[in-house]
Amino acid sequence: MSPRSSVFVPALAALLLAGAGFAATQAPPKAGDAALGAQKYDAYERPAACATCHKDIARQHEQAMMSQAYTHHWDEIEYFGLAVPHAKKDPKFKGAADGCNGCHTPFAFLAGDVPPPLPSANSRANESVSCDLCHTVTGFDGDTPFNFNWISVPGKVKLGTREGVVSPHHVTKKNDFLGTAEFCGTCHNEKDPFGLWVKGTHLEWKAGPHGKAGIVCQDCHMPPSAGRSATMGSELPDLRQHLFHGAHDPGKLSGVIEVRIHPEAREAEPGETMKLTAVFVNAKAGHSVPSGSAEERVLWAHVTARDAKGQVYHLPVDKKGFPGEEYTIASDALAYQDIGEVKGIANFAGLKRDGEVPAGDRIFRLPYLDPQGRMTIMQWNTASFGPDYRLAPLSARAETYTWRLPATLPAGPVVVTAEVYYSRLVSSVAEFMKVPREESEPVKVNSHSTAFTILP
Repeated sequence: MSPRSSVFVPALAALLLAGAGFAATQAPPKAGDAALGAQKYDAYERPAACATCHKDIARQHEQAMMSQAYTHHWDEIEYFGLAVPHAKKDPKFKGAADGCNGCHTPFAFLAGDVPPPLPSANSRANESVSCDLCHTVTGFDGDTPFNFNWISVPGKVKLGTREGVVSPHHVTKKNDFLGTAEFCGTCHNEKDPFGLWVKGTHLEWKAGPHGKAGIVCQDCHMPPSAGRSATMGSELPDLRQHLFHGAHDPGKLSGVIEVRIHPEAREAEPGETMKLTAVFVNAKAGHSVPSGSAEERVLWAHVTARDAKGQVYHLPVDKKGFPGEEYTIASDALAYQDIGEVKGIANFAGLKRDGEVPAGDRIFRLPYLDPQGRMTIMQWNTASFGPDYRLAPLSARAETYTWRLPATLPAGPVVVTAEVYYSRLVSSVAEFMKVPREESEPVKVNSHSTAFTILP
């Protein structure tokens, strides 16, 4: 067990259990898969109850993906359209399908309500990741936070990160664990039935410069600002904002990757070869980009040149020759055949692997491969990986673009532009699964232009 969890988690859990009226000899609270059905919905407060006092925090939370982890359109479609039917076809995946709820709707998981009712039923499963889950977590079970191995002790005692907080509705205790990256890692690390880390945002952070410097997840995703945590509370200079903003926030995506491009020469003649170099930098995120559900995210570089008469040329990236590079250069290749198998579609050829990414563009991705070695977006069906060609924190990748200049290229300036785009879901998968377009719509992350001159 980590130093943090081994020092204070058992003692705090024991204190909360005693305060809730449990005998000292009672078994400790369960975590992870073992917690399925261990509680009742009524053991936890509804978000509306918390919102009566914590109004600003509640308004922030209800706009964050935390409050939509179960009801968000793609999460619903992926779960009920792929995970649940796959588990029915192959019992090996039942634990994974049940376990989705451990992070997407923890109260339903704790209540044993799996699969939960559809979001349209408006059950308590729709509360997704709500206030009373996080503020009753005492720590995590084991050495590594992953697969919802948080430990929750519901009751009148709520946990925060400050001493001496008084509330008319509940007892408040300080728990430093809530301010650690390990707290986030209990859901932002995931190991699949094949034993692979199919989500490793916390692990990426821990191995990177931000983790080594002690800059935790909350510093970026819950930044401090002056404010009141409750309407009757006093003004605080460093109230953690409950924004949880990530890939669904345009501001978080904007500029997450920096780009600069330059030509090897500033003048050239028609028919010559011009080499351009673009450098892509992850200078903003404390984890790899893409991260989290990296099996379905697409980050790519698109380079074009515009001549003096306005004609535009698409420049494909130069190959580097590393094993598995074909997965990182957009093409018309097909993938995701396992979707057809889950849905019972005979002779399913697959879907366009790269969606609408232009052929020849460089894709910064980690390919997830199913047991047959085909790319998959079903992380629970991942048996191996292709090359990890994502952008790690504070790292750069240089890509070259070798262009044989057309003999008819007019004299004058040629402007070359490198653009970076991000999509939360491969467009071909989104279209096939009838996911709203907003989930696969390309978002322009950044761009940079340079120029050289064609001599007469």
